[in-house]
Amino acid sequence: MAKIIAVLLFFVFLFLSLIHVYWAFGGKWGTEGVYPTSDTQTPPKNPGIVPTLIVTVGLFGFGVFYLIKVRIVSAVLPLWLEKYGLWILMTIFTVRAIGDFKYLGFFKKIKNTKFGQNDTHYFAPLCLIIGILTLLIAVTG
Repeated sequence: MAKIIAVLLFFVFLFLSLIHVYWAFGGKWGTEGVYPTSDTQTPPKNPGIVPTLIVTVGLFGFGVFYLIKVRIVSAVLPLWLEKYGLWILMTIFTVRAIGDFKYLGFFKKIKNTKFGQNDTHYFAPLCLIIGILTLLIAVTG
């Protein structure tokens, strides 16, 4: 079961990283409502190519990490990452789902923006699902 979940998560992160590559090089599809704003009139700030590519590498790295943990891909990891990596990822995505109580997560205050709506319907639930699936790999894998 852990291998199936890991492959599923790899493809989720691969998809997310490819979207970020597309955005980094000027793609516009899907960019509406992906950056938090304080109100509906404030235009979102585009982070630029370098930060977007950094996120791309991180997302892809998360996906590969799952494959390493279930031994589909062979790699030597630092001991701390081998021991705590899944727990760290589970924590990151669960905390992201809970949110910062302002812009992000299920308990955000600013909900009426395009980002707020997307976060409620897509981003926060996806993060919670990733957190839960990561926990399943950690306890069964």
